[in-house]
Amino acid sequence: MNASGASSAGLGLVAAATWGGSDFVGGLGARRAPALLVVASGHIVSFFVLLAFCMGIRLAPPGMHALLYAMVGGFEGSLALAVFYRALAMGAMGLTAALTGLLTALVPVVFSLIYDGMPSLLTAAGLAAGLGAIWLITHAPAKDGPASPPAALLLGALAGMGFGAQLILFKLASGAGPLWTMTSSRAAGSVALILVIFVKPPKEPWKGFWQAGVPAGLLDMIGGLFYLRAAQLGRLDVAAVVCSLYPAGTIVLAGLVLHERPTRRQIAGMALALSAVMLLSV
Repeated sequence: MNASGASSAGLGLVAAATWGGSDFVGGLGARRAPALLVVASGHIVSFFVLLAFCMGIRLAPPGMHALLYAMVGGFEGSLALAVFYRALAMGAMGLTAALTGLLTALVPVVFSLIYDGMPSLLTAAGLAAGLGAIWLITHAPAKDGPASPPAALLLGALAGMGFGAQLILFKLASGAGPLWTMTSSRAAGSVALILVIFVKPPKEPWKGFWQAGVPAGLLDMIGGLFYLRAAQLGRLDVAAVVCSLYPAGTIVLAGLVLHERPTRRQIAGMALALSAVMLLSV
């Protein structure tokens, strides 16, 4: 792999770490406030931050073709997020989250095989290791309690395909530049989340959701910018698989801050993830 490919894997790893931090902060906030309000507040605030920055530096807007990809990605990705939350609420989270995470990475991989062609043997080995790591990290089998019903798995699969499609659309929009792509995505995503909240308002009290939502949204925005740059520099499948390792960052933060011990499966997954990143960076 050339230098740009190695840079793509490195930037993807930074995006994964930032997204992991975003999920940790947002997850803490969702324990005290409606999850959709946490996410919506982060989307809206980060949109205005991005818009103000683009206008402040007088960044010329790109053509509508690229912006349309970004807006569709932001809109459908936010709807996929609402579907994912619904799936998690229907039963045991482990298998549903693992299926979603795997499809998030697998859909761009399949697209990239068509769009970019077959990867080298080392890259293919890294992609396979990365997909295996995602499954190990996200899949926590439930020993007791409810199993994931078929409807939850179906919704989880739809959410994963939606997240994967968003990564593809962001790749197609990356020619617009990371800043305008993310700004357009945030605008459309905010509209989608507001529509979801309007159709089905959360029943929990609407208090304090922005306290975690804003920092989580800003971290998510930064991670998105790093992903867009990674997708610009290298293959889509490499950027998507490395970025999809973000649950490892959440697990590490949970261990450091909340003293939650990762399972042996998750530790094995993180070790496999490191191997995958090394292979993808060669």
